[in-house]
Amino acid sequence: MITMRIAVALAATMGFGVLMLTAAEARPEMVGTNPADYSPGTIVVKTSERRLYLILDNGHAVRYPVGVGKAGKQWAGTTKIDGKYLNPAWAPPAEVKRDKPSIPDVIPGGSPRNPMGVAAMTLSGGEYAIHGTNVPGSIGGFVSYGCIRMLNDDITDLYGRVPVGTTVVVTH
Repeated sequence: MITMRIAVALAATMGFGVLMLTAAEARPEMVGTNPADYSPGTIVVKTSERRLYLILDNGHAVRYPVGVGKAGKQWAGTTKIDGKYLNPAWAPPAEVKRDKPSIPDVIPGGSPRNPMGVAAMTLSGGEYAIHGTNVPGSIGGFVSYGCIRMLNDDITDLYGRVPVGTTVVVTH
């Protein structure tokens, strides 16, 4: 059974976007970075780019396409991953329930209707997560209530690379 803490932390969306990436663009890729910007192991989400970067070392990162908060739902700041969950159940937060009252109170993990996809990493200090999606066409858009949405293959890759406690920096 989903705990209230997880239910609150997994504030994802049920919004749908348009297909914005081709299969070739939807793969994580190695890119160069400015070595002075972030420490190795840091996750950096650049909302305006709709990209997530995992800093590997001074000068290199893995870049993933993501879906981010829609207008009025974006945020910026520094936080940490405080939990990692495979096939998480999802309970919509009050704001989502208000906007979409027909959503069930809990959607079980593994359900094709579950917006968390195959994995979620909750972020401390709020109701947000970095998670997969069962709506791959939403990647590359401004589509969520503040969560960072990834393709299921990409969240699986990132999930295996980072531990609980990883620093996450979200910029506009």
